[in-house]
Amino acid sequence: MAPQRNTGAGAEAELPEYAGHYRLESCLGSGGMGVVHIARSTSGMKLAVKVVHAEFAKDPEFRGRFRQEVAAARRVSGAFTASVVDADPEAEQPWMATLFIPGPTLSDHVKRNGPMDAAQLRRLMAGLAEALRDIHRVGVVHRDLKPSNVLLAEDGPKVIDFGISRPKDSELRTETGKLIGTPPFMAPEQFRRPREVGPAADVFALGSVMVHAATGRGPFDSDSPYVVAYQVVHDEPDLTGVPENLAPLVLRCLAKEPEDRPTPDELMRELRSVAASYDTQAFIPAQRTGDAPEPRRVEVSDRRPKRRLRKQVAMAAGAFGIVVGGVLASLPLLNDGAATPYSNSSPNTSADFGAWEAKPVSRGTGVPQCSYGGGQLLCSRSGVVFALDPSDGTVLWQRSVSKSSKSEPPVLSGGLVQIVMDEGLRVEALDPASGKARWQRNVPTGSGVAYVGDMLLLVGADKSITGVDGATGDTKWTRRTAGQDRPSISSFTGDSLAYAASTSYDGSHTRITALAPRTGDVRWEAQLPEALKPIGATGRSVYFLSTGRDPLDTNAVVRYTPESGASSRMALRTPRQDAQATVRDDVIYLLGAGGSLEAVDMKARKQLWQLETSVTRGSAPVASGGHVYMTAADGRLLAVNARKGNLLGQTSPRLGTNSDWVAGELSAPVVANGHIYATAPDGTVFSVNARNPASW
Repeated sequence: MAPQRNTGAGAEAELPEYAGHYRLESCLGSGGMGVVHIARSTSGMKLAVKVVHAEFAKDPEFRGRFRQEVAAARRVSGAFTASVVDADPEAEQPWMATLFIPGPTLSDHVKRNGPMDAAQLRRLMAGLAEALRDIHRVGVVHRDLKPSNVLLAEDGPKVIDFGISRPKDSELRTETGKLIGTPPFMAPEQFRRPREVGPAADVFALGSVMVHAATGRGPFDSDSPYVVAYQVVHDEPDLTGVPENLAPLVLRCLAKEPEDRPTPDELMRELRSVAASYDTQAFIPAQRTGDAPEPRRVEVSDRRPKRRLRKQVAMAAGAFGIVVGGVLASLPLLNDGAATPYSNSSPNTSADFGAWEAKPVSRGTGVPQCSYGGGQLLCSRSGVVFALDPSDGTVLWQRSVSKSSKSEPPVLSGGLVQIVMDEGLRVEALDPASGKARWQRNVPTGSGVAYVGDMLLLVGADKSITGVDGATGDTKWTRRTAGQDRPSISSFTGDSLAYAASTSYDGSHTRITALAPRTGDVRWEAQLPEALKPIGATGRSVYFLSTGRDPLDTNAVVRYTPESGASSRMALRTPRQDAQATVRDDVIYLLGAGGSLEAVDMKARKQLWQLETSVTRGSAPVASGGHVYMTAADGRLLAVNARKGNLLGQTSPRLGTNSDWVAGELSAPVVANGHIYATAPDGTVFSVNARNPASW
């Protein structure tokens, strides 16, 4: 945990004597969420202890954010971070203790000594690349890498502060959601589509940090965070002052599109060949004895684009607004390809109740996405769709598709395997026995596609909903839903209806229409207060998550019974960011970003239990047979006791060679015939015994 020097009387005034068993000796600094102290353990070990500000300790949202920080910091503790020694997120004033690492922050070092020289910069960049590799391989994305979060220790830089968002760091907001991070060091996608932020955003931040270390300023500079945001999204970075042998690599880190940036592993390989003078000695910050020497300056190109500030600040703020809502998100964006019968696979089979694991296809990237239908596992990975025998993982057939397609599970509807292709402009149905095409249908631009039983429901750009027979591709009905401007369609296992939902632009209410999928007949309609997202239906009730005005945070769960028109609402103890949920027998199992899993009984109107799972990013939870299952970004499958909330078992991580890569989309576990089927980033599909998670 870094010493920070922006202390003041306010921070000292709230200095307690102890945090847990650790005596607090002096104050290092005050950040957005808390105060950092030098402390001693009972044995005399020197520690850095962050204690949440007293004013925030009473706020459930801040407690939740601190709990997420503790979980992330524990997960990434290692050679390139400050290891967590102890923590108590539930204390009257929550706190976290880490090893004390002497050394200034990069921000302080540059202020005192001026820009770094070329050799120091190379070592700094290599150290940060190594740190990001270790952070990403455990499924964590920092999202706030900046000079004040880089500690310059004797043995190299340490990345600190995994608070994910710090409420006082940035007041930048959009109308529909919060922007998480510090604008001068945020990637373009953090402004444009924050839900899709992945490890490449940290690489962009690394590039910005390197410019700061080389020049004392960032690649995008302005007193206004809104102008900085506009520059990050639209303008070329200013690399004046960056050494010429590092400038091309820094420029690659600052690419506008995430896929154009190098991975941490690629950075380390490139840095080994940057210059013959590159050395890996420990970084020991030089002390400033006079004016800092003027670094060598170089222009990256002969014709540098000038800063484009053509817009008013208000227009710049609008340029990166988050778009939330709209039509239902599409299923896989897949392109055409020939189906190939395939049987040459060698799954690894265990005697444990049919447990097996296999890497069914060598092509494609990303986590395989699977569903169960027609006695097969139907899976897709970017570049290929395939079917597996669920008994042993044998590949039954595979079909090539566009590698640029988004990978989501194929769906069995109307007896055929359904996929969406050509960037969402075409639906194609495949023979489940061979993978050969049976029919295809063009989809209007801007449509969303949902599968409900044997029907496809297309939500058109004209706000109409069309029912298509999954067996033939024929249109059966088209209708507009009253009062719905941006309908999305949901359906749930065991329920015969489809639900069109549309939230008002101001988030004050949500319109719900229940439809019969075969005919389009309206079974009931309701207008409910708040911004609501349907998550399940059991018996006579439909269940929702309430997001209020911030679509990234869930603050309550809601049950609505259309027969009586009654609704009940239960506020969560702590708002959950990016929450995913499932419903089983009137109990909602909800997983938030940071790994907090909780069970809420809507009938008894109480929280049953809460568990910190250590899963920083997880799939949607699945409840079945007294267990709750989820997969983690590192490929683990976890099982939790649905009644008590204790962890029953988990599999080993399966990251493979791309250990610095974090999956953008995770596949929820599939439960069928007493087995659990799951997938991992290394391309593995595996099956385990649902009855004995402890044996995993």
